[in-house]
Amino acid sequence: MKKIAILGSTGSIGTQTLEVVRENKDIEVTALAAGNNIKLLEEQIREFHPAKAAVWDEKRAWELKEKVKDLEVKIVSGMEGLIEVATDERMEILVTAIVGMIGLRPTIAAIQRGKDIALANKETLVTAGHLIMPLAKEYDSAILPVDSEHSAIFQSMQGSNRSEVKKILLTASGGPFRGMKKEELTKIKVEDALKHPNWSMGRKITIDSSTMVNKGLEVIEAKWLFGVSVDDVQVVVQPQSVIHSMVEFVDGAVMAQLGTPDMKLPIQYALYYPKRRLLSGDRLDFWKIGKLDFEKPDMDTFYGLRLAYEAGREDSTLSTVFNAANEKAVSLFLDRKISYLQIPEIIQRCMENHRSVFHPSVEEILEAERETYEYIEGRW
Repeated sequence: MKKIAILGSTGSIGTQTLEVVRENKDIEVTALAAGNNIKLLEEQIREFHPAKAAVWDEKRAWELKEKVKDLEVKIVSGMEGLIEVATDERMEILVTAIVGMIGLRPTIAAIQRGKDIALANKETLVTAGHLIMPLAKEYDSAILPVDSEHSAIFQSMQGSNRSEVKKILLTASGGPFRGMKKEELTKIKVEDALKHPNWSMGRKITIDSSTMVNKGLEVIEAKWLFGVSVDDVQVVVQPQSVIHSMVEFVDGAVMAQLGTPDMKLPIQYALYYPKRRLLSGDRLDFWKIGKLDFEKPDMDTFYGLRLAYEAGREDSTLSTVFNAANEKAVSLFLDRKISYLQIPEIIQRCMENHRSVFHPSVEEILEAERETYEYIEGRW
């Protein structure tokens, strides 16, 4: 019986992880953690019977405790609660599906307990890859990517040495505004940006996909996951989202992982690695696909991607600023307080204002995030 815990169980990745659990009868959920959606979390507790559950807000945690008082489950809250879930003694694999920097400390705590990490939290590696990867090696903790693109790269590299990799080809759908120019994006509304052509995702990541900032975050993640420079990661727009990413080797061979746009595949692969399991769902029909298209990303219009490369070339707090500025800007856009084109503008201004700290500690990373938030709050 494989034992897992999930940080962010009520979000998109968390709920799909639990779908994988439903389809397989040999996974036990030992602990769950969520933000404030206690209605769904209660349902999950009653179905999967974890020994522990964490809610970020203390008041909401008390509400949940009252709702599940008929069950044998320990309810905890705050950062201490997240860390308690992440270090649960019985758990083997921690699925980090929580959004934001809030996932950093629990992930570090889990690694220090020797837990394997099924990683879906981008911020962990974007801001602290220089800390996470050496720590995982020290504690013999496997970092198993859950993002479809990084999982595709990971799968394509199986049986090969890292030294044999020449280049990573990171695919992107291009989002709902592929092919548009800046002047066409001036009147984009929230509803427009939330219409992704291929994937069903959470609100923030859907906005990030439309600006291609999400792809920029993935470029920085790939740097740390696969031990390459960001300039060895080439973004390729593949509108059909059939090729999830590719690896070019030193002999010129290119390996690719293809599939339908279904996040349960990379989730299940991470949970059962190195084995594969039957997964229900649609299969690719190449007769129906007919052709695959490839394009170069437009880094002038979608210059958030270019800014990510600039941040990723440094092992510094600049990546934290890139991430934090985007997080705050997207929140302002979703609240209809700024325009769509102001998202990358805010990121750029925050990066220009920042004085980088190289090889930062966790405290310095969190301080850079705080300073970025304060800079934005005083101006927009």
